[in-house]
Amino acid sequence: MKCIGSLLLVCGALAGPPPSARAETPTLHLASLEWLPYVGRDLPDGGLSGAVAKAVAARFGYGVRIDYLPWKRAMQTGGSDPDFVGYFPAYHTAERARQCHFSTPMGKSTVGLAMLAEAPLRWRVLDDLAGNKLGVVLGYSNGDAFDQMVKSGKLSVDASESDIVNLRKLLAGRIRAVVIDKAVLRYLLASDPTLSKERTKLLFDERPLAELTLHVCFQRTPLGLKLKQSYDAALLQTDIAKIENGYFDQLARSLGAVRR
Repeated sequence: MKCIGSLLLVCGALAGPPPSARAETPTLHLASLEWLPYVGRDLPDGGLSGAVAKAVAARFGYGVRIDYLPWKRAMQTGGSDPDFVGYFPAYHTAERARQCHFSTPMGKSTVGLAMLAEAPLRWRVLDDLAGNKLGVVLGYSNGDAFDQMVKSGKLSVDASESDIVNLRKLLAGRIRAVVIDKAVLRYLLASDPTLSKERTKLLFDERPLAELTLHVCFQRTPLGLKLKQSYDAALLQTDIAKIENGYFDQLARSLGAVRR
């Protein structure tokens, strides 16, 4: 449209504001980690927890941006960097609850022991695990009871940067078992080329160490509290089970296509 003379104002009104003046969708900038299938930069929607977070945020007019970092750094950055509003997906612990505003649960995690099928570890209570070196990921919580026994020195752990590293240590006989989420183990054994060849050598113990809920840990600021309240209200209207079922179906199809 060509505008001249007295028509300039009318044309300007019809054209609308310039792009820089148009409102942009506000964003929840969250720190996270590579913890497939819950979160991962190469997964659809940034992972299962990413898909849930995006569906919830959309209900109160927000988008989601995720930065992937080693977990300890993700907690530090997401918890204090003013460019972020929080980090996720986090297990609820008393210590973290003093440092951030936890959302209501957005998922759950079954934490247990992966071990060699030919040398299963027999145990009934945590005390039975004493004397065995267990692989854990640096900075992860594995349930209050387990964490306290590690802090007190009653349990011996070998901390690594990732679950994959721990599983390779297990296969090499360097540790007795790996503390890992059940869905993470299932995903890694299906997707990692090296581990998939060794999958028959590993088993997940049926006795869980903990059943833990997953949360967004919003910064302990007035804005963080406001966002937590909006997120919780939107979460009540979100069918998490439907998102989870659809997501795992999608992953199964994509992994099947890759294997073919």
